[in-house]
Amino acid sequence: MKLWIPPKVSEILDILHSHGYEAYVVGGCVRDSILARTPDDWDITTSAKPEEVKKLFRRTVDTGLQHGTVTVLLGNDGYEVTTYRLDGEYEDSRHPKEVTFTSSLEEDLKRRDFTINAMAYNQEEGLVDLFGGMRDLQGKVIRAVGEPKERFTEDALRIMRAVRFSAQLGFTIDEKTYEALAELSPNLKHISAERIQVELVKILTSKHPEYLEAAWETGITRVILPEFDAMMETAQNTPHHCYDVGRHTLVSLMAVPADKVLRLTMLLHDVGKPVVRTTDEQGQDHFKGHEDVGERMASEILKRLKMDNDTISKVCRLIHWHDYQPVAVEKGIRRAVNRVGKDIFPFLLQVQLADTMAKSDFGREKRLEQITKTQQIYEGILEANQCLSLKSLAVTGKDLIAMGMQPGKGIGQMLDFLLEKVLDEPDYNKKEYLLSLAKRRLESQSR
Repeated sequence: MKLWIPPKVSEILDILHSHGYEAYVVGGCVRDSILARTPDDWDITTSAKPEEVKKLFRRTVDTGLQHGTVTVLLGNDGYEVTTYRLDGEYEDSRHPKEVTFTSSLEEDLKRRDFTINAMAYNQEEGLVDLFGGMRDLQGKVIRAVGEPKERFTEDALRIMRAVRFSAQLGFTIDEKTYEALAELSPNLKHISAERIQVELVKILTSKHPEYLEAAWETGITRVILPEFDAMMETAQNTPHHCYDVGRHTLVSLMAVPADKVLRLTMLLHDVGKPVVRTTDEQGQDHFKGHEDVGERMASEILKRLKMDNDTISKVCRLIHWHDYQPVAVEKGIRRAVNRVGKDIFPFLLQVQLADTMAKSDFGREKRLEQITKTQQIYEGILEANQCLSLKSLAVTGKDLIAMGMQPGKGIGQMLDFLLEKVLDEPDYNKKEYLLSLAKRRLESQSR
């Protein structure tokens, strides 16, 4: 098997080889190259010790000398070069207490997480596959290297990585590996929120976000997102739904693009339903106020996961408005965009479409017609470049002060008044006309 390696990576391998050291590209870049995917980065493993690597290259960065890693800089690019190593005892379910350098590639590969990530390659020897990585790539299987319990005990984050690789590649998880996930998933409590967040987002933005169900089945979400377990246990006995809350959520995840904000919104858009659910005398469920409760819960969850503020803001606003149905006429849509926010209104339509497609057929056609009509009107409003917020109003606070108004809250109130007029009639958005409206209003207020 012949794999393409970037010229700069080949240069590093050649220099190491020419000085008598073994060197290979290793891990994810080998896996992705075999699958005809573009690797995110190229990792190199070598028999050379870190200090030996540093002597061979003019520009290096001490990325993690204690773990044997040196970053070699060639031009504007950096490549991590790591010495073959053995990991010592793991004390925190994440990091080895110490590492020992070794001259054996096999010893280095056997400490890696999954067989598909435990292959090495160079152009002289070809593929080094000691643990059946090619077999599992061809069989589309995620399998731990060696004994699964040992691999997951060493680093509990591998538990989430198994589900993540499964979701990204569309692979099944080997039965023995799956059993170990379920047994050791409580160890995820030792992993930092930042690490959990990264893996969760990768699962959600993968080709198969619905594989999050495996995280529920193996107890992963019970540790990292117990609110999802409550959703999986909450029925929706209404004509509008054909799934419980959790499965409705999984289906809706598949119906939006693989965007972080959209997928997080679909994950949490109904998170408030288990809290507010009531059942009437006819046995029908109701979820009054779940948007407001869900918005608050989502904010707490995303903060707990150390999500960035911009993502938290957008996701929570989308959850707040996800059931909002504006009147599908121009004036109604302009007001809706102003209320919801121009920055997320296109996302809201995608959220509502996904939400609708994950429900029963009852009322679906009518709802889809409204979403389509709203989308068409919105696009027309954008094409006409109509004013939708104070930002695009033809008059500013400085204009009102220049007209004679005193600085203060009255300025903001006047701008809001003028915006209301423009939202009703976009042709009013002319500076002279709006200033005349402002003058007349001031005069009427002074009488």
